[in-house]
This record gives sequence, C-alpha cells and structure tokens, in this order.
Amino acid sequence: MEELSVGSFVEHERYGEGMVAKVNLTNYDVYFAHGGKVSISKNSDQFTVVTCAENKSGASQLNIKEVEELFNYLLDKKGMLSEVVEMGDKWEGGKLILVPGNPQLQSKEIEIEAFFHKIVMIRDRLRVLEQNINSHPKLTDQEKVDIQQYITRAYGSLTTFNILFADKEQYFKGSGK
Repeated sequence: MEELSVGSFVEHERYGEGMVAKVNLTNYDVYFAHGGKVSISKNSDQFTVVTCAENKSGASQLNIKEVEELFNYLLDKKGMLSEVVEMGDKWEGGKLILVPGNPQLQSKEIEIEAFFHKIVMIRDRLRVLEQNINSHPKLTDQEKVDIQQYITRAYGSLTTFNILFADKEQYFKGSGK
C-alpha cells in the first residue's frame, strides 16, 4: 500500500471515517469523530483509504486550525454537531423546584439552565437517532417510517418544555392534529 499523507481520509471498521493528522515511522495518527485520536499501524488491514491527500511539501503534521476543521467536518457529517440554543431571558438565574406530595419528604431544587441543557441534549440525541435510522442500510422504508412516527410522538411529548426556549424556531414539534 502506498504511504498516506497528512489530510488523507480513511475508513476504519471500528471508528468510521477519520483523517490522517500525522505520519510516523510505523503508524498514522488518525482523528475520528467517534474515538478521537487513534494510532493505526501502517500495515493494518482494519482501514481502507477513502481519499489520499497530496503530500504538501513533506508536511507530516496538522496545525490546530486544521484539526478543528476536521472535527467540525466529521461531527457535522455524523449529525453530532449541536447548534447553540438560547434559553429565554426570563428563565436565566431561575430554579425549578419539585415539591413532593408527601410533606415529610424533601423538595428538590434544580437550576433552570441545567434542566434546559438536559432538554436540549434530549432533542439533539433524538435528531441523531433520526439520522441514524434514515441512513440505516438494513431497515426497510416502512420500518424507517414506523420508527420515525415514534420519534415524532416523543417530540410531541416534549412540547411542554417549549416555554424555556428563546427562539420559536427551536421548539419541539409533534405530529400536530
């Protein structure tokens, strides 16, 4: 196999697609969206070359800007790059207080920012799940539609939390009536 250059893309059976960031004597340092930096032997049969980059004047390392661009590319490609979501101003500094029906039990206080962050994470994970379902090679179109309907209903169940969002474009949307 021809030696790879920095910037070459490889597909690994375990980590998926990654980019060669450094060429060492016996191995490549490759950055993957799932798995971070992994050293792979040049003789390994666990990866295939997707695209082979031209060797730029013997360069053997990426600078930090190129690594950042790589991670953004890979995370976005895999649907793992979450957008910045703003919480409504009126909730900043607020607390969510859960009071049990039994007065002998203790109440629980949660900062609304922490609660909001968890809600946004649920939404992001549902979106990644949707992308994984839609791109799954073994599911039939009907199976994808059936599973998608469950996800849409999950979004609908979360519409109560829309009051926390600053922008209506960020709201959860169910199937509607």
